[in-house]
Amino acid sequence: MARSMKSVCFNWLKNRNNLSAVNSCCKHNHRRYSSSLSSYIDRSHTCGELRLCDVGEQVTLYGWVQYQRYGKFLLLRDWHGSIQITINDQDDNDVDKLPFESVLEIKGKVIARPKGQENKKMPTGDIEVQVKNINILNQCKTNLPFEIRDFHKVKESLRMEYRYLDIRQKMLQQNLRLRSQMVMKIRNFLCNKHGFVDVETPTLFRKTPGGAQEFIVPTQKSGKFYTLPQSPQQFKQLLMVGGIDRYVQIARCYRDEGAKPDRQPEFTQVDIEMSFVNQDNIMKLIEDLIVDCWPLQQLTTPFPRYTYHHVMSLYGVDKPDTRFEMTIKNVTDILQDRVEIFKKLPSNNSNTIQAIKLSNTSSLLSNTELKYITEFCQEQSYKLPVLQFRYSKDGTWSSNIYKLINNDSIQQLQTSLQVETGDIILLTCGSNYQPHTVLGKIRLMIADKLESKGIPVREKDKFNFLWVYEFPLFLPKEDGSGDLESAHHPFTALDPRDKHLLSTQPLQVRSEHYDLVLNGNEIGGGSIRIHQADLQKCILHDILKEDTSQLNHLLEALDSGCPPHGGIALGLDRLMAVVCNASSIRDVIAFPKSGEGKDLMSGAPSKISQEDLDLYHITIKDS
Repeated sequence: MARSMKSVCFNWLKNRNNLSAVNSCCKHNHRRYSSSLSSYIDRSHTCGELRLCDVGEQVTLYGWVQYQRYGKFLLLRDWHGSIQITINDQDDNDVDKLPFESVLEIKGKVIARPKGQENKKMPTGDIEVQVKNINILNQCKTNLPFEIRDFHKVKESLRMEYRYLDIRQKMLQQNLRLRSQMVMKIRNFLCNKHGFVDVETPTLFRKTPGGAQEFIVPTQKSGKFYTLPQSPQQFKQLLMVGGIDRYVQIARCYRDEGAKPDRQPEFTQVDIEMSFVNQDNIMKLIEDLIVDCWPLQQLTTPFPRYTYHHVMSLYGVDKPDTRFEMTIKNVTDILQDRVEIFKKLPSNNSNTIQAIKLSNTSSLLSNTELKYITEFCQEQSYKLPVLQFRYSKDGTWSSNIYKLINNDSIQQLQTSLQVETGDIILLTCGSNYQPHTVLGKIRLMIADKLESKGIPVREKDKFNFLWVYEFPLFLPKEDGSGDLESAHHPFTALDPRDKHLLSTQPLQVRSEHYDLVLNGNEIGGGSIRIHQADLQKCILHDILKEDTSQLNHLLEALDSGCPPHGGIALGLDRLMAVVCNASSIRDVIAFPKSGEGKDLMSGAPSKISQEDLDLYHITIKDS
């Protein structure tokens, strides 16, 4: 959390051993800071900002009781910090009977702590407030479900059930306030510096083809439904048609899908669209925006840019974590005559053999651990066979390699992968990017496993931004029907270089879609859009086999003088989770849903009465 102007000033001057300057500068500068924090209320200061330079001042504080000792000392806490309160012996406030988390108003005088009783672990540890008056604003009940302590570990399900208590925790206070600051910086950069228009778009829309599963909203008109939009995609394109050529919105989005650590049914994105723009323009804008609002160390731009083929070939995933090596290498040329070592593999001319080297891990990963990881990743993807070979400290390979690969190939493999003693080699074989995907999953699980043993793999304080582009425009549907679906969404423009392939080889067509990746997380995705109605209709109807009647409003708009345009959506929740070093986006959202998409605090989703069911013409079908 940002430090107050006063504390920055104090630390800067204190190092120069000029206490009088400290007191003078502190008193001058922190007034503006404290007054802004306490404007329009009777509070004079927050609990965390008082210092030695405030000794002698009469103050009014509000906060929660953190703890008390002997009825003579209180620790009063608010979002900004805590401060010790001393109570005179003659005061009779029954403070010793006051439950923790009770809300108090304290009026008193700032005094220096007696010499030797300072607490250097507290920013306010040099002073305390001598009470003049205590006003109990709300006495807390006893036996809260958990204590508000930084060191007190609480199950996430309990935290979410009592989220209004959990928000008092220091971590969540910092995360939510930092999120607010970053959103304000984003708005300032885009709207005040670069002329973007902040436009709210509807959250009640109609069902449209393509994309993720949408939430259905019933109405009192029988058979008529709204949906909650997955994103403001169509609306922002319509704004481009309308001449709002620079649009931004901190937009709420909805997808009726299972929640994950980086995804939940409702989420927030920084939604951006521009007219007369190209891919490079969007990338440069977002880089400058990130640098402007970034609260941590200075970032270097431009961010690296890699094609989809490049990252899939090296990392086996389109959102690579580049903070560590362990990249994938094609060894087909070395082992092309030994494909039979991968048992039960269907014959396919497009098969390639891919390898990954786990450096100096032979003594760190047991056969059981490695077997579990490889089998898990096989089940999660294409069930390809994975072979492992160890190069031991004595300079010999594990014996099974000699049964499968001849000596010349072993030597070539060792040279190509730069194998050293203590390394493990994993090999797999498959078509297209299938073997890369399996090894990419293994790569990440190995990093997690090593770090769980205290072995550093990824640089925790490093932030590796990169762009991925030249994605395929279409992918085969997973149902095996042979039909196609959009790799991004059906409004994505195709790469002009591949226009001649659209009707004959659509799977070879590249798109003008681009993703922003940070430390293995996709935190933004966007594209240049299709702005010609005939091309949009062709892709929807002829290639994706969609009912275009549901998109007549968009097609007519594109045919009404629509400018070329493109944009991007940054996942605000994911971005903040990385910035805050949070393990889940739930730690940067005030009232999140659980892993099952439930609100444990209110019990949503919940049943509704028969009267409401009848009003909305809903019949419940027994499962």
